[in-house]
Amino acid sequence: MRVVLALLIFAVFSWAEDTFNGSVEIFSIDSNYAGELKINDKTTAWLDHPTQDGVKIAIIPIGYYAKNDINITNSLNNQSNLTILKVKQKNYKKESITVAPSKANPPKSVMNRIEKERKEAIEIYKTSSPNLLVNSEFISPMSSFITSEYGNARVFNGSIKSYHGGVDYRAAIGQKVVSANDGIVRIAKDRYYAGNSVVIDHGGGIYTQYYHLDRIDVKVGQKVTKGEKIGLSGASGRVSGPHLHFGIIVRNTQVDPLIFIEKFNSIF
Repeated sequence: MRVVLALLIFAVFSWAEDTFNGSVEIFSIDSNYAGELKINDKTTAWLDHPTQDGVKIAIIPIGYYAKNDINITNSLNNQSNLTILKVKQKNYKKESITVAPSKANPPKSVMNRIEKERKEAIEIYKTSSPNLLVNSEFISPMSSFITSEYGNARVFNGSIKSYHGGVDYRAAIGQKVVSANDGIVRIAKDRYYAGNSVVIDHGGGIYTQYYHLDRIDVKVGQKVTKGEKIGLSGASGRVSGPHLHFGIIVRNTQVDPLIFIEKFNSIF
């Protein structure tokens, strides 16, 4: 459910809303009432609504490991309203995956590469442009069905290594993968775990990820439009078979891409 802060009279106001780890919430407000926005005391910028003049939005990601309530304060003219997101723990599943031994337990010779790729991605995700680059709903990156959901504990070759940061679409090698919305390509390269990868910046701290591709058809810095082909599905990187991994980052936090798309598309 989209959370709306549309106060007729700006005054001291407090209320609570339930959410869960891995989710995302979107707040909308009349621009006249958009004051200093703080999330757990950290100042955050409002974004212009992609299609509605005079409306601001705030996209609040709730991380997978989030356990504490999230306090959201909007202050204007020495008055403020407080919204408390009460974070509940979702019962995510566990799944076992068999991959090449070198992908489950990488040799020392590739650890520098893995760390370099990790730091490169972190620096990109930490960057948040002040404006959205999209003006329409997000779409799925391919026509298929999901075989693995967000949040599942990943047991690689008998050992828990991580949680699943996105969703997997069933795909044979060579199926078309498209951009979920307008944006700019920030990563387009082969990476140790993610294989042939594309990451697209949609502005406002929103990034989409497309992993394990067989072929990449875009370059870093390239502008892409919603529905444009960016590559072909494959089985590169740490996989048990061909598929497309699709993920979404919001303000440097990995969230459930299906929840994000549902919530974001609801503002139109």
